[in-house]
Amino acid sequence: MQSKLRERLERLGPIRTAHVGRSGLPESVVLRLATDRAQVRVIDAVQVLMANGLTMLKAKRAIEAALERDHIAVHLPAVESVSGLAAELGEAGILATVITTDAVDVKALRERLGLTQEQFALRYNLSLDSVQNWEGGRQPDRSASSYLRVIAAVPEAAALAQELAVA
Repeated sequence: MQSKLRERLERLGPIRTAHVGRSGLPESVVLRLATDRAQVRVIDAVQVLMANGLTMLKAKRAIEAALERDHIAVHLPAVESVSGLAAELGEAGILATVITTDAVDVKALRERLGLTQEQFALRYNLSLDSVQNWEGGRQPDRSASSYLRVIAAVPEAAALAQELAVA
């Protein structure tokens, strides 16, 4: 019985495998086209995503979405090396950037903008207590951290987004 199974498998020929399941840490990344759509090596990009923990279907859909929208955010379960991931995807025509979770030094940001705690809280629609707590060492929650990174990156746009024109 075992020899028949072996014969049947040998008739199928070599089976192409994709290396899935490297060890590593989870990372959320944004994938952008680094080149013209026609030059993106889709299969190579899908294989890189699979090697970093995505299923073939999710990897395929992520690359298709990036091709359609020019960018897509994706969570990769097992990234061994962020720089290695970026290099491999770059060779396939995809630019990868990590979505950061780094903390923002609220006091340094506020001082850089030349605002008092009260002015900072008012300008960016934050509670004064929260600003004082963050500067006192308490960590902002994930949503607040994201908003603080927006303020750090584009302070004027973040401020304008809080305004409503009065007719």
